[in-house]
Amino acid sequence: ADSVLIGSIDQGTGSSRFLVFSSSTGALITYHQEEVDIIYPRNGWAEANPDQLVQSVLSCISSAVSNLAALGIAANRIGCIGIANQRETLVAWDRRTGEPVHPAILWLDARTEQTVERLIATTRSRSAAEFRSICGLPITTYFTGVKIRWLLDNVPAARELQSSGNLMMGTVDTWLLYKLTGEYATDVTNASRTMLLDLATCQWDPRLCRFFGLDQKMLPKVCSSAELFGRISVADCPLAGVPITGILGDQQAALVGQGCLESGDTKNTYGSGCFMLCNTGLSPVVSSSGLLTTVAYQLGRSAAPVYALEGSVAVAGTAIRWLRDSLGIVGSVAETETLAGKVPDTAGCYFVPAFNGLYCPYWRSDARGLIVGLTGATSREHLCRAALEAVCYQSRELLDCMETECGTTLNRIKVDGGMTSNRLLMQLQADLAGVTVVRPEMAETTALGAAVAAAWGHGIDMTASVRQSSVTEFYPMTGPVDRLRKFQRWLDAVQRSIGWHRQEDDGEGDAGGSSAGSLGSAGHLAFAVFLVGSAALLALSLSVK
Repeated sequence: ADSVLIGSIDQGTGSSRFLVFSSSTGALITYHQEEVDIIYPRNGWAEANPDQLVQSVLSCISSAVSNLAALGIAANRIGCIGIANQRETLVAWDRRTGEPVHPAILWLDARTEQTVERLIATTRSRSAAEFRSICGLPITTYFTGVKIRWLLDNVPAARELQSSGNLMMGTVDTWLLYKLTGEYATDVTNASRTMLLDLATCQWDPRLCRFFGLDQKMLPKVCSSAELFGRISVADCPLAGVPITGILGDQQAALVGQGCLESGDTKNTYGSGCFMLCNTGLSPVVSSSGLLTTVAYQLGRSAAPVYALEGSVAVAGTAIRWLRDSLGIVGSVAETETLAGKVPDTAGCYFVPAFNGLYCPYWRSDARGLIVGLTGATSREHLCRAALEAVCYQSRELLDCMETECGTTLNRIKVDGGMTSNRLLMQLQADLAGVTVVRPEMAETTALGAAVAAAWGHGIDMTASVRQSSVTEFYPMTGPVDRLRKFQRWLDAVQRSIGWHRQEDDGEGDAGGSSAGSLGSAGHLAFAVFLVGSAALLALSLSVK
């Protein structure tokens, strides 16, 4: 087993990557990454080109294999491949041609707001929580089932394909698996994000399929997270014939990659959004505080599924990129750490980045972004710090919910994701949440988690390697009184953002279809972002030091 290498496909919102790990040590051998475009055709809409997702993955595989060759390592040492993917995103295609019938509707897309209202109105309880006891999720714009309903209501070609029995659809893992191997399947973690899975049986639920108006026979087969899904059959792929033996939704993959394999273990991933997962063991915990109940992993067909509670924040890293791309007040994402570090606080400025509504624990799609507390002395340094603090406050809210649900105090939290390289952000998180923040030296926890699942499905146990990584710890440096005072002001700002959006606002702004290499790099986010205060005051505040 020492000589076996494990490949890992990490298909995220803004990029695709292929990474190669040692199965014996968990060490990263090489990787290649390519950005993917995010398309914003209208306010609140977010799409991707399904074919570009596949092509970017194949390109990353080819480049990573070339890297291996340069290291003198043969590609045939890669014994199996795992997939970690952005979750909830919907891809639908024609069974006969394999061609997509519509752009991929991304997880953060909010076009389904009216669909959600109509669906809730048809439930017995007239409540978004109608099916929480079955699928663990509220009826909201986030989840795949709602996106499927919108597609069938608004795209005649999709309706016709369903009528003729030729519609295939699924999350990104299913789409990649189909295009790479010809197999039509998903794993339990991705299936648990659709609103169509019964958490108790880990199979599609007939009641939920009927509610959303779907033919259950058209859905992909639900598999465990670690088994043989298929073999790569793309002729010119250098890894043709290699089996795909593991699939995990990206946040569940990070949980596994962080070694959070015991009940109570908690991790927070800082990427485009923030995603906190707490392992709850072998039984699903239905939340009463706005958290999501989800499948954490199932390592093999005969293994029992393990569950988790999850808190999701829609905007984290996206807010930093917005400062760069839309306001132009920083030249790079990394510059925000330098600028924010030049001031001791935000000078009373709070930034609620509800660009597309609020996720946990509010679930309010009518919230919109705001910046409050602006004065003539507010500088770009203060805004950068407020943006970083917004990430921390949102995570603090998730942590509070976790503690309420689990009945325990969480003193330590494991962290991962691209934003964790920002040391100031990590220290602010420790200060504003009052917890020890534990950052592993191995930054690639999502891809590593997919590799662990793939190795397991290939008969190799890599779990020891994820439990032993070295870490950097950040300890709280502020007192509880100051921490609570600031948090109360944050909560006040959040309340002001809720209910801002009106349906008539949807006609405002650009609907002309911008496309971005990473979130927002087309020069603006076509999200409905409303800054409190006049544009003149904002311009003045940014120019005054």
